[in-house]
Amino acid sequence: MLKFILILVALSFIAFISLDKISPIADKMNFDEQFAKVITAEDGTPLRAFSDAQGVWRYPVALAEVSPLYIDTLLAYEDRWFWYHPGFNPLSILRASLQNLYYGRIISGGSTLTMQVARLLDPHSRSVHGKLKQVFRALQLEWHYSKEEILTLYLNLAPFGGPIEGVQAASYAYLGKSAKELSLAEAALLSVLPQSPSRLRPDRHPQRAQRARNKVLTRLQHFAYISADELAEAKLEIVLPYLDSHPMLAPILAQRLKSQVVSGHSLRSTIDADLQANLERVVKDYSRQLSKKSSAAVLVVNHHTMAVKAYVASADFYDQQRYGQVDMIRAIRSPGSTLKPFLYAMALDKGLISSHSMLRDEAINAGGYRPENFTQTFSGVVTVSEALQRSLNVPAVQVLQFLGPGVFHSQLENAGLKLRLPKNSRPNLAIILGVRVHV
Repeated sequence: MLKFILILVALSFIAFISLDKISPIADKMNFDEQFAKVITAEDGTPLRAFSDAQGVWRYPVALAEVSPLYIDTLLAYEDRWFWYHPGFNPLSILRASLQNLYYGRIISGGSTLTMQVARLLDPHSRSVHGKLKQVFRALQLEWHYSKEEILTLYLNLAPFGGPIEGVQAASYAYLGKSAKELSLAEAALLSVLPQSPSRLRPDRHPQRAQRARNKVLTRLQHFAYISADELAEAKLEIVLPYLDSHPMLAPILAQRLKSQVVSGHSLRSTIDADLQANLERVVKDYSRQLSKKSSAAVLVVNHHTMAVKAYVASADFYDQQRYGQVDMIRAIRSPGSTLKPFLYAMALDKGLISSHSMLRDEAINAGGYRPENFTQTFSGVVTVSEALQRSLNVPAVQVLQFLGPGVFHSQLENAGLKLRLPKNSRPNLAIILGVRVHV
């Protein structure tokens, strides 16, 4: 009898090795291109994600980037023997089969996490043949990959409702936080969601999702994973109908960085997510004071490290009237008052003025050129210091008359500032207010 068993085991092993070579599991593992391209802030918060070709939102995540609470809860609920079985659990399959026969319907599936990964990689029918195929794929996974690698596959491939796949995408979409920051109640919710993602989606069925979550928590307490006090505290958390699967912070910057995303990995920027969000709100509110076709932009850089901390490229990304999808930070445009300090510095250096020199802020006509202040008013006689502080236009034009537009233009170019003048034109007085500049 023992000899027969050994022969049967040997033949089964040979058959498995042969089938493994004929239909390798590696052929089913080419799913890197199925990850969304995710650009994150410095702390890992998604700024913007671009779905894959099938419209799936799946954020790549490593095992170390997921809360241990979620890992423990997932294994306690789904597969308590995950670290020990060879890919399938005969006792679980037998138990599930008996339950399904007794009740005349599917009560439980008996699938291990490895088998679930196998089904996600290579979908099959619910027939006996399909189940055998699933077991074979599970054995292949266990043969070629470590338990940690298999668990990581599940974390990235599990369905969470609609186009959302993987625990990281689900955590940000339904809870607004990283999977590394999950509470016990949140971990329980995301553990049960893949069992019936459409029926339990918290954004659509929060009460149903909460009942399913509580079932998981009760199971954890039954098997002594958590205490009665922890169970009671976790059940106090309310499941809210929240969904944000399309993050849109620094959308124009994210569009620029998209091409740098390596397949299967997110791209971490230096952006401060909170600062970015706050500045976007401030700029949007400020733009309401401007004309309908005006925009605004803000760039914040850490002057010690030169790291970009905020990149608000336009007043409102969705506002077509304000050309919201134009990157105002990089766009070639009038420098406004940017050149005035350089003008006054050159004039001071040449001894043409001092900080207390008096200038006239009044209507002038310089060969047909009639500059105005932004306020469209005049202040009379002002000092150079006051003119610069208030960014007055007319006094700056007067100083440029003394210095000479050609001299000013030449010195700026010699310093490395590339100026773009209108075609076939020479520097004139308007250079201090309206020339386009490449920085």
